[in-house]
Amino acid sequence: MSITSVNPATNETIREFEPLHKDDAMQAIETAHKAFEEWRATSFDERKKCILKFAELLRADSDEYARMITLDMGKRISESQYEIEYCANIAEFYANGAEEFLADTPMERVDANAYLHYEPIGVLMGVMPWNFPFYQVVRFATPNIMAGNTVMVKHASNVPQCAAAIEELYNDCGLPNGVYQNLFIPSDFVDSIISDSRVQGVSLTGSEPAGRAVAAQAGKNLKRSVLELGGNDPFIVLEDADMELVIEQAAKGRMVNAGQSCVASKRFIVVKEVAEQFMNGFKEKLQALKLGDPMDEETTLSPLSTEDAAVKLQEQVQSSINAGATVVLGGDRPDREGAFFNPTILTDVTPDNPTFDQELFGPVATVYVVDDEAAAIELANHSSYGLGGSVYTTDIQRGRRVAEKVETGMMFLNQPTSSQAELPFGGIKNSGYGRELSHLGILEFVNKKLIHLGEKE
Repeated sequence: MSITSVNPATNETIREFEPLHKDDAMQAIETAHKAFEEWRATSFDERKKCILKFAELLRADSDEYARMITLDMGKRISESQYEIEYCANIAEFYANGAEEFLADTPMERVDANAYLHYEPIGVLMGVMPWNFPFYQVVRFATPNIMAGNTVMVKHASNVPQCAAAIEELYNDCGLPNGVYQNLFIPSDFVDSIISDSRVQGVSLTGSEPAGRAVAAQAGKNLKRSVLELGGNDPFIVLEDADMELVIEQAAKGRMVNAGQSCVASKRFIVVKEVAEQFMNGFKEKLQALKLGDPMDEETTLSPLSTEDAAVKLQEQVQSSINAGATVVLGGDRPDREGAFFNPTILTDVTPDNPTFDQELFGPVATVYVVDDEAAAIELANHSSYGLGGSVYTTDIQRGRRVAEKVETGMMFLNQPTSSQAELPFGGIKNSGYGRELSHLGILEFVNKKLIHLGEKE
């Protein structure tokens, strides 16, 4: 197994890491299990002190951690810097809020003195992706550590510098040995870890096939699981929308992280009255993007995460073209070193096109023109995915009505799908299940125990 950091802007190898043997991975479970017996007994104040220190350490060396992200997977340096700050915010949110979120909850409207008591459940396994290498780990690990669980993480193999740095941060913030562990392991070790009786749950953010495999193993072993999988987010533009805002947000929503985000806007569904104006403005915005070194502040479109990712995206785009899609912009890769892909707009992607219900993970947008609001909603729901989405209109009540009819876990009005520590994040359909972030994120892997003290007098 190769655990190697390769700079996608140059395809040059930066550093290689030695994978664990299976026996070492199994020993990590025992380490986490022993740590849990002590960690579960700590107070919220003790946990809070560690996690606030974690946030402090992140900010103290934020430039270096941002640089690691950019070198490992190619994100623009300004986006990497934002990711580090966001992680510190998430850590502070759970450090300061966990005790309140997990406070005993009285059971109302019953003729009994009863309440819910929240308890940690044990060792958890996280399988994390490369596209937001710090954020994805922090949003999983931090609430669960604050809840009293212990955490093991198998990170994506192309972001090993980030994986190692995150483990060092959790160790340096004062957590006891075994509360957080990074496992440099191949994917085929994950099944054995999930099936171990000491492991009580698994969270995966990644592809649909990976989610199916993890969910199957978790179900087979009666383990809790949370899945955040792919997305094909609709971006609905109604005829009364502020078109200047729409065009600005369309470019931003599609091209964040070079389009490599599960909640990036991907399907642009535009009512015909404003379709020409939208297309002209959107094309102009994407044409103005500057491909280049992601360390350069002047760069506005970075490479994809790996050469393999760029090759796969080219194959998807070409198959779409072969099936009748029209290329309005781009459609190919630039003649330069690195895992780059030109900004692309496709139209005429019909339901029989192989990419109609695929996630295109990169700077590729598909645009659909529809007759009216009802047709926009129908097309938005014509997808096996249901993660996020957005609707654009100057009528807030209309936007609310449309948002409630679109089948996703999240809908945003006049802005692309995004995440915030205080708001729940997650989807439905093939985009997964469970919620992360907000107070809901800390409740996924705790025992919601009923304590019944007898009938009310």
